[in-house]
Amino acid sequence: MAKTGAQVLEAAAKLRDAVDQLKFTAPVTHIYNPLDYAWAAHEQYVTRFADHPKRILFLGMNPGPFGMAQTGIPFGEIKATRDWMGIRAEVRRPRLEHPKRPVLGFDCPRCEVSGQRLWGLFAQRFESAQNFFREHYVVNYCPLAFLSETGSNLTPDKLPKREVERLFTACDEHLRNVVKALRPQWVVGVGGFAAERVGHLIENFPGLQSAQILHPSPASPAANRNWAGLATEQLERSGVWPRR
Repeated sequence: MAKTGAQVLEAAAKLRDAVDQLKFTAPVTHIYNPLDYAWAAHEQYVTRFADHPKRILFLGMNPGPFGMAQTGIPFGEIKATRDWMGIRAEVRRPRLEHPKRPVLGFDCPRCEVSGQRLWGLFAQRFESAQNFFREHYVVNYCPLAFLSETGSNLTPDKLPKREVERLFTACDEHLRNVVKALRPQWVVGVGGFAAERVGHLIENFPGLQSAQILHPSPASPAANRNWAGLATEQLERSGVWPRR
């Protein structure tokens, strides 16, 4: 494995082990760490696509229940991960699985709309995964998915501040290590939370530029109206992507 990929993989393994030690209270009842049970797929992702420095790093928030929680890949919608990236691996089960949110890995029949939109945009613009990953990489800030008693998804920004301080410390360190390894020119926050975490990051990296795009979640009314067009315009207007 190339040195860059080895550094990114080492950072992911360190983050995986660090967040495994954390405890969370209600409303969180179940915690999924796909860097643990889906490590084989994530390792493929890093090995294939983080093998050299990148110009642009996209930063997401945390795993969606039908994306990274199933595949171990950021925004890891099944078809995009399996068919476009060519990744498929055995995915084990979380230690404590919510009956309403089973982990079926690459056999999951549900679609992660956010991942479908994000990777769909990249596939439309760059055609092949090899073309996209030549200058780009995608990583999530937090590797954990949080579920409530009802099975609803809880994002890190909705958790008590006292409980996420140690989590954010580990996630910040991981992000710094990924930036050191990939040496991007731009870090693009996918959504407001990720952009905020990027804001904390760039203080430590003079010359690193930041941008933000609308999150592709269907929970956002704006994202349901031509998200790909809006995100492309944001990236072109900020100078991340050249205008076509």
